[in-house]
Amino acid sequence: MLDVFIFEGGNAKSPVEEMLLAARHAALRDNLQKLIALPEIKSIILVTNQPALAALAALPKVCVETNNLSPGQFHFGRQLQALVNRYRCRAVLCMGGAAVPLMSRVEWRFACREILAGEERYVTNNVQSADLIAFNPATVIQKYPPPPTDNALALLLRYDARFTPILLPATLGTQFDIDTPTDLLLLAASPFGEPELRAALDSFNLRTDRLQRLKTVLCGQYEEVALIGRVGAPAISRINTHFKVRLRVFSEERGMKALGRLERKEVVSLLGYWIDEIGPEKFFACLAKTVAAALIDTRVLFAHQKRELSDADRFYSDLGEHGLISDPFVRKFTRAAMECGIPVILGGHSLVTGGIFALTEELGRQF
Repeated sequence: MLDVFIFEGGNAKSPVEEMLLAARHAALRDNLQKLIALPEIKSIILVTNQPALAALAALPKVCVETNNLSPGQFHFGRQLQALVNRYRCRAVLCMGGAAVPLMSRVEWRFACREILAGEERYVTNNVQSADLIAFNPATVIQKYPPPPTDNALALLLRYDARFTPILLPATLGTQFDIDTPTDLLLLAASPFGEPELRAALDSFNLRTDRLQRLKTVLCGQYEEVALIGRVGAPAISRINTHFKVRLRVFSEERGMKALGRLERKEVVSLLGYWIDEIGPEKFFACLAKTVAAALIDTRVLFAHQKRELSDADRFYSDLGEHGLISDPFVRKFTRAAMECGIPVILGGHSLVTGGIFALTEELGRQF
């Protein structure tokens, strides 16, 4: 049998963070319904600093452990080691509350069966940016220094413990995650999502006009589209398979979180250096001359700047709300993107991973 550990925290300091937190909680409730129904799962332990989630303990199989830790005080690895020891787990699956919200029950059952099929193996949806990780035996986590993040856990299992990696098939369900408001925009403009999440999205009244313009470009005949940021081969392949577009791809700093480069402030970007020289306005003017639409993972460019940005500034940038941004560079960059003559979609890593899967899954059916 399998124990599931779900980590769902947060400390919203602005309206945009409160909106994202509400969406995550809705996705969590949807995820719990799918997990509870799986016979392979023995128990589901939800670890949270959100008092509103305590009521979920009334659900079958669910235990809620509350703490008063802020996100800065929480240490993923130490918490995971303590949980494995306390619950005497044989095999575990750990994830964030809003991870893989579009994964089907069939995909969940496949993941559970794979991890219970043998020892010295781990299952994940992404080798460099894991949203869920299951491993067997669970006690392996006690043999190594506690990993600071789930991404670091995946690297530990692969390279230190030398467990056999089992990568879940790349689908919309396994690749889409809720990390930023851009993920909410993509969902709001799509038919995807379980009941609780759809209800939350409807209540936000998000503006999706830029996404609609992007979709028009993607459905055209050999329009040019830019993919910028931590772009991987699967995203490029998906677009080339489903759309008649010409891609201009600039991929930088893949794995910057998992490898600790972001934390050590080692992130550098060639495009970032160019923007330093010419400014955001000229950058987007040049971009509009070369492509008909652009998807930009801004976290690489922001990390290149070595700026201490608030979640609110990054999230308002995703929504294009430059007037609500405090940081002068992010405000200037976002305004230039919104005033660009082409549809520019700003976001995080999920925009150029799961976001691509959402767009191709929805629009690819129309050809």
